[in-house]
Amino acid sequence: MIQSSIVALVTPMDNEGAVDKDSLKKLIEFHIEQGTDAIVAMGTTGESATLDENEHCDVIKQVVNYAAGRIPVIAGTGANSTTEAVLLTQRAKEAGADACLLVTPYYNKPTQQGLFLHYKAIAEAVDIPQILYNVPGRTACDMLPETIGRLSAISNIVGVKEATGELDRVKQIRDLCGIDFAIYSGDDATSREFCSLGGNGTITVTGNVAPKLVHKMITAAISGDKSTAEAIDVKLQGLHQHLFIQSNPIPVKWAVAEMGLMNKGIRLPLTWLTEDCFDTVRNAMRQAEVI
Repeated sequence: MIQSSIVALVTPMDNEGAVDKDSLKKLIEFHIEQGTDAIVAMGTTGESATLDENEHCDVIKQVVNYAAGRIPVIAGTGANSTTEAVLLTQRAKEAGADACLLVTPYYNKPTQQGLFLHYKAIAEAVDIPQILYNVPGRTACDMLPETIGRLSAISNIVGVKEATGELDRVKQIRDLCGIDFAIYSGDDATSREFCSLGGNGTITVTGNVAPKLVHKMITAAISGDKSTAEAIDVKLQGLHQHLFIQSNPIPVKWAVAEMGLMNKGIRLPLTWLTEDCFDTVRNAMRQAEVI
């Protein structure tokens, strides 16, 4: 089981919106050096919605190659089309990803039975560890704990990223899925408490900017060292809040560029962070002592 701090990696781009492979390699080295425990390539923070299929799969392949077995790579392969999700998951397996992360279908709002059959079809089609991803604030679709429990009986569905921010779901999912099922926070603001309640880690946006601190905080929370985890979380509160001052990943890409780790590039319909937000995000970075 992959535990602790899993960074939902931004996808660096040049000012024309093309993927910047040199900066991508730099980011992988940065996260390995900073103690990040695993990387999600082409998750929703990686702008998966705006890269075409070949670009999407090429980024996953590049991350796997750059990581070279030094850190697990989880590929974002979710889609609102089951057929497309199967294809992306198969290509991620062929690229050498260690697991896949599959966001719930967005916009089409399937029923709970539809969600069950969607994920069951993908798991049966591609033999790779698969992590469910529930983020109703972005998808307009809430996968309930009971549905997660049903899916956990499928052998290669190994975990869930739960991004509702509802802490009582940790116990609900654990009771339904058992001790060997991984439960990850997908909400940075509550990730410390989530892991103190029995979560196995966080799939984090904040970790793009403060990877060492997020790793230390989550490791402390999982081990029961509440005082250490709380002290670190105080430093990170500004990032947890203000990296979402505009739609993710707009602020986090600006922050990573501000750290000199990549160029100023994003792809439409997303736009670069507006100047009136610069000081807010910069002050949060100072609070976390990353600049």
